[in-house]
Amino acid sequence: MTASVDSHRFASELRRWRWRRNWSQLDLAIKADTTQRHLSFLEQGRSRPGRAMVVRLAESLGLSLRERNELLLAAGFAPVYSESRLDGPELGAVRAALDGILDGHMPYPAVVVRPYGELVAANPALAVLTEGAAPELLQPPVNVLRLALHPLGMAPRVENLAEWGRHITGSLRDEQRRSPDPRLDALIGELDAYLPPMEPHAGHLGFAVPLRLRVAGGELRLITTLTSFATAVDVTLSELRLEAFLPADEGTATILRNRTSEPY
Repeated sequence: MTASVDSHRFASELRRWRWRRNWSQLDLAIKADTTQRHLSFLEQGRSRPGRAMVVRLAESLGLSLRERNELLLAAGFAPVYSESRLDGPELGAVRAALDGILDGHMPYPAVVVRPYGELVAANPALAVLTEGAAPELLQPPVNVLRLALHPLGMAPRVENLAEWGRHITGSLRDEQRRSPDPRLDALIGELDAYLPPMEPHAGHLGFAVPLRLRVAGGELRLITTLTSFATAVDVTLSELRLEAFLPADEGTATILRNRTSEPY
């Protein structure tokens, strides 16, 4: 059998993703409800998959919608997941819903971000995090990860920068392991350079720690929740993340509630 160029390209991409997951052919075949023999033929370029099989393999591998479209293209098929403009009419209802969530989270900070930490939207309480930051870090497009760890951003006011910063970079490394990306590699390298050295002490409990941030009224202790749109079928929407900050103690809640009467 003479395999098409698309078959060879798809075969290479399929092998790469399987190796990235550290799975055997049998592991993936079971997850995708196919046979190891058929998967072997696909990875050798001896068989060309149907579109349904490509989608099933991509889903089994846990690929993002963008990566699923790329795998379909590698197999010679058109993408099946749309990629709408965030400011376009297709996502108008989503934007309105997100604005409602951001407003409803007041007086606590909340943001919506794109990949690589690009800020999309925020509620007014974000000002408690950005106060004192250099103007250049607040020029659109704002990168909230850079803002958080840069020495001209939040970093001088973060009491536990070494631990909290490594919580951020550790999460990015987990993402990088799932979906290798040179741009993300570069961002991780930049953020690492901002972090002070750290020697874990006897009471060290890991890097998943509350943010301890100095403000005029005292010290805030904030925990975060991350929300993604797991059932989205639009690439743009699937890549958005809602990060909401919550008070870890009553003192923090009081400080933030008191700020609602102040102009942001």
